[in-house]
Amino acid sequence: MRKVRVGIIGCGGIANAKHMPSLKKVKNVEMVAFCDIVRERAEKAAKEYGTEDAKVYEDYKELLKDESIGVVHVCTPNREHGFMTVDALESGKHVMCEKPMAKTAKEARKMLEAAKRTGKKLTIGYQNRCTPEAQYLHKACERGDLGEIYFAKAHALRRRAVPTWGVFLNEEEQGGGPLIDIGTHALDLTLWMMDNYKPKYVVGNVYHKLGDKKDAANAWGPWDPEKFTVEDSAFGFITMEDGATIVLESSWALNTLDVGEARTSLCGTEGGADMQDGLRINGEEFGKLFTKKPALDADGVDFYDGETESPSDHEARQWINSIVNDTEPLVKPEQALVVTEILEAIYESSKTGKPIYLNK
Repeated sequence: MRKVRVGIIGCGGIANAKHMPSLKKVKNVEMVAFCDIVRERAEKAAKEYGTEDAKVYEDYKELLKDESIGVVHVCTPNREHGFMTVDALESGKHVMCEKPMAKTAKEARKMLEAAKRTGKKLTIGYQNRCTPEAQYLHKACERGDLGEIYFAKAHALRRRAVPTWGVFLNEEEQGGGPLIDIGTHALDLTLWMMDNYKPKYVVGNVYHKLGDKKDAANAWGPWDPEKFTVEDSAFGFITMEDGATIVLESSWALNTLDVGEARTSLCGTEGGADMQDGLRINGEEFGKLFTKKPALDADGVDFYDGETESPSDHEARQWINSIVNDTEPLVKPEQALVVTEILEAIYESSKTGKPIYLNK
C-alpha cells in the first residue's frame, strides 16, 4: 500500500492520547510534520512519533505549504478548528478534525463547503462510533431490529470529573463546557443510530451551578472557580422533523449517581436498546418480553493483525483506508454539522428562553 504522509497540527493532550498513538499503528502512515505554538511539544511529538526527517513548525500555515503531505489532523482548541481545517482543505490536504466539528455552526458550514469545493475528504473525531457496543448496535438498527426509533436519550453525565488542564474551562477557546465536550459524543452516537439528521426545533437549559465552588472534590483535583467560564451542566430537548424526540443530558459536575458518557438509549416500535450495563437490547417475542446482552468481550470486538483494536485505533485505520481506497469515512461532515447545529441551538435556547427552530 502506498504511504500516506500525515501532518499533525496541535501536539497537546488529544493528539498524544489518541491521534498520534493510533496513527503510528497504521502501517502505511508516516507522520512527517508536527506543529504547535509551543515548539517543545512539537519537537517531543516528532521525536516520539515522526519519521527521522520529520519537520517541526510553530505556524500551521508553513506546514500546509508542504505539498508532499496528503493528510492533516487538526487537534487544536475548538476555536481554531474551523479556519485551520478550511486552510488545510484548500491547500490540498484531506482533514481529520478532532470533535466537535467547530465552535459555531457557521464555521462548521464553511468547513463542509470547503470540503465540497476542493474535493478533499473531511471527517470529525467521533471515535465512540468505533466501540464494540456502538458497532453492534448500529448493525442492529440498520437491520431494523428496533423498528422506527421515536424516542432516545443521549447520555454524557459525570458526577465530578471536570477537566482542569488546557483550555477546557475557557469559553472563548472552546465555545462551551460539557455540552460541547462530551455531550457532542453522546448526541453523535444517538443521531447515527437513528439515522435521523433532520432536527425541527430545540429547547435547552444551561447551568452554572457548581463551577464557583472552591476546593471542590474532583477527579483531577479542584478547579479554579475564576477560570471556570463555561457551564457545568447542559440539557436539551430535541424534536425532529418526523416527530421523534431526543433528550440530551451533559455535565462534568452533577450531584447524581446515574453517571455515564458516550452512551445512548433508544426506543423503537419493535424494540429498544441502551448502554447502561454493557449493551442491552430489549424486545417482545412469542408474547413474551426479552432482554439480550451480546457478548462483546474477547469474541465480540474487532480484531486487526491479531490484536484487539481500541476505538481510536479503529477510527484511525478506517480513516486512512477511506483515503487510500477513496471510500467514505465513517463520520461524514454533513452528520457532524447537524451535531454542531443542535449544540449551538441548546446554548441559544438557554440564553433566549425560547425554542430554536432549525432548517427553516
